[in-house]
Amino acid sequence: MHRDRRNRRGRALLVVLVFLVACLATAGVTWTLVTMFERRQEAKQPYLRVVELNETNTDPAPWGANWPHQFEQYRATAGDRFHGGSSALPDSKLDAHPWLKRLYDGYAFSIDYRKARGHAYMLYDQVVTERVNKKPQSGACLHCHASTTVLYRSVGLADMGKPSDAAALAREFDMPAVRRGFEVLSTKPYHEVLELLTQMPDGTAPGSGTQTFESPPVGGFDPQKMPEGHFEMSEAHPVSCIDCHDPATMGLRITRPGFMQGIAALAASDDEYPQFPSIAKWRRGDRSKPYDPTELASRHEMRSFVCAQCHVEYYCASKDVLVFPWANGLKVEQIEQFWEEKKFPGDSPFFDYLHGETGAPLFKAQHPEFELWSQGVHSRAGVSCADCHMPYERVGGMKLSNHKVQSPLENLNNACQGCHKVSEEDLRYRVAVTQRRTEVLLEQAAAAMTDMLDAIRQAKECGATTDELAAIHPLQRKAMWRLDFISSENSHGFHAAQESARILAESIDYSRRAQAAALKLCAKN
Repeated sequence: MHRDRRNRRGRALLVVLVFLVACLATAGVTWTLVTMFERRQEAKQPYLRVVELNETNTDPAPWGANWPHQFEQYRATAGDRFHGGSSALPDSKLDAHPWLKRLYDGYAFSIDYRKARGHAYMLYDQVVTERVNKKPQSGACLHCHASTTVLYRSVGLADMGKPSDAAALAREFDMPAVRRGFEVLSTKPYHEVLELLTQMPDGTAPGSGTQTFESPPVGGFDPQKMPEGHFEMSEAHPVSCIDCHDPATMGLRITRPGFMQGIAALAASDDEYPQFPSIAKWRRGDRSKPYDPTELASRHEMRSFVCAQCHVEYYCASKDVLVFPWANGLKVEQIEQFWEEKKFPGDSPFFDYLHGETGAPLFKAQHPEFELWSQGVHSRAGVSCADCHMPYERVGGMKLSNHKVQSPLENLNNACQGCHKVSEEDLRYRVAVTQRRTEVLLEQAAAAMTDMLDAIRQAKECGATTDELAAIHPLQRKAMWRLDFISSENSHGFHAAQESARILAESIDYSRRAQAAALKLCAKN
């Protein structure tokens, strides 16, 4: 009898246990199905449109109401841990590398040249640099450092005799108007264009919004007690959401007329770039219209093109409209050839500045990241700029690009390890070796440059004629152009290690040839 009771009790416990397991399994399956459904819904509707945007929304804050995750990451381009922090302007490159003062002697960069910071500071740091405030600059400088689409359209529409009121500005982008406004403002004084920029609508009621980024103090002063005449950001913003995204569709787009001109010229050149299949396709067509990335480029190509609107080499001064020098190709010598063949209005030879020590007409490289990247292994493998600097990440059921826009070293798992199945330690070592080797070559090229300049000055003191010294100028220009190209490019050679080494080796060669020629003049005299 006792045994029967135990058996019945055991069977009852078993039934209860089976029931509980079934309940748990059912709950687990239900949770899984509900989660899958929620993730699929998230993927179908990646955002909730809280705010209606238009073509005047240069202020990123309203965009942040619709895309809070991306907005918070964009805000993270400021802060104490990002590129020098916000407590003061970043360190001076002129102090770290004194030879830069001789490289840029006669040019504004010899006055003030500092390390790069995040997108949050790109307008502010330009406004307060002594390059702008001690030496007159052109309005073209704002082409890349500010959200200028509304300003360009406003001026362009007015110049074309079309309505340019707030309603017209909000309605559509209108690239022809953007181009016209860009051309009108490009050669005007910097501070005149800046003043116009602060008066443009930014999609919010004047004075109603809060600053997305706090204004970083200059030199560490108290930001609550701004010096008299200090620049207030007002309605002006650094490059923001609207400069890369269509406010209606959120699709990637081109907004910079300088890039539109440059990429069309590159497409029409003979140089081969298999990493841009839409250019190859355009070349196979009738070419009746210029190459237009807005119509032809794939989304993957656009993940590089939107960066190439600004991270490039260009002419930016008051003698002519800003231009991207890509008509021959993107290699350093092809760009050099473009500048050598270019004429200023009036048919005078092109140059960026006359060297303060030798009087040689020189070219100034800006920040040719796109050009150097295009010669590297990652570019040839089809890796876009955003794949490394804005890698994809999973947020719930959504696949998003990280909007911190930072070094891949800060996010190796997403930026690198999707392709490179090695440890983070090994990846950091590879980067460090490449950049260290580039830095060594860079310093050697800088030493060769200073020896060259010393020899030219010595030849002048020895009595060499102006014509004799002028014969050395082309060698000096080639040497300093190549040194500047790699020095100004911000990857420290990593975007294309072998190409960087080749360019610096040529710089050393041209410097030594110019040095030898100057020493011969001195011996002769």
